[in-house]
Amino acid sequence: MATLLHIDSSVFTGESSASRSVAGVFRQTWQEQHPDGNVIYRDLAATPVPHITADAHTAGFVAPAARTPEQAVAFSHRVRLIEELEQADAVLIGAPMYNYTISSTLKAWLDNVILFGRTAGDASSVKGTPVTVIASRGGSYAPGTPREGSEYVQNYLEAVFDEMLGMELDFIVPELTMAPHNPAMTELVPLYEASRDRSIERAEARAKEIALRASA
Repeated sequence: MATLLHIDSSVFTGESSASRSVAGVFRQTWQEQHPDGNVIYRDLAATPVPHITADAHTAGFVAPAARTPEQAVAFSHRVRLIEELEQADAVLIGAPMYNYTISSTLKAWLDNVILFGRTAGDASSVKGTPVTVIASRGGSYAPGTPREGSEYVQNYLEAVFDEMLGMELDFIVPELTMAPHNPAMTELVPLYEASRDRSIERAEARAKEIALRASA
């Protein structure tokens, strides 16, 4: 049975969230291809995971028998999140840009699942797993735009998922999402709509691509 791990981190709900909307298209398409598949879902805005603590961090470098009771409890929470990631045949993450980077809730999840000697490093337990990130943003930070140098979502997540975890990373980027709501961006609405439509099409295609690969 194929398993999809779906993580949302937008503070907005439903159609008011671009990342949730596009991720929903991906998930629906993936489930159509895997009618008997399993979806593990975490809404980090509704139910945040604990931020990593000293006990949770240091426990990862201590043999289980040598851990303090506090370390053991803290590490057990990390293990549950790590196992969800390891069980996934595909990972879907909604990662809207807030103040140039990812949400604190998504960063907390990453801090928990990144564990050198297990998920991170040369022998990563999640190496090669496809991860699709819906990196929505209110403006545009694409190459050649005035704010290109302030793009810290894709740069950061590429370092994490590609370099540290060895996963197969793909970005879908719905941009200019503030255009319909900001009068100063009215002339950019057609570009926003085109970006939205491309993102939806790409989400459908990516979900099908991953499903076909899994069944090959």
